[in-house]
Amino acid sequence: MAYRKLNRNSGNRKALFRSILTAFFKNERIETTTTKAKEISGLAAKLITLAKQGDLHARRQVLAFLVDEEVTKKLFDEIAPKYKERNGGYTRIYKTMPRRGDAAEMAILELV
Repeated sequence: MAYRKLNRNSGNRKALFRSILTAFFKNERIETTTTKAKEISGLAAKLITLAKQGDLHARRQVLAFLVDEEVTKKLFDEIAPKYKERNGGYTRIYKTMPRRGDAAEMAILELV
């Protein structure tokens, strides 16, 4: 599977994704660059699918990735039940204006 390296080594990239995903599930919406949003979207879908299982093993797997217990609790208790009947497509990406300064393509990533 091909993925975007985002000009970072694997440790930095994983830390970036963990922090962005934690903020994303906390706020249910986040503004970031388009390429990051596309990468985060797939990871968010995997975590929501895990949360839909609802068992202890899935909770521990999500907690190992997100690190914030409050966000994990919110994911399992509030977000996952909303998507019980849905088989995917949990996120939506809107492109917005380019960022001032470096003109990077920006996007808003939100839960459907």
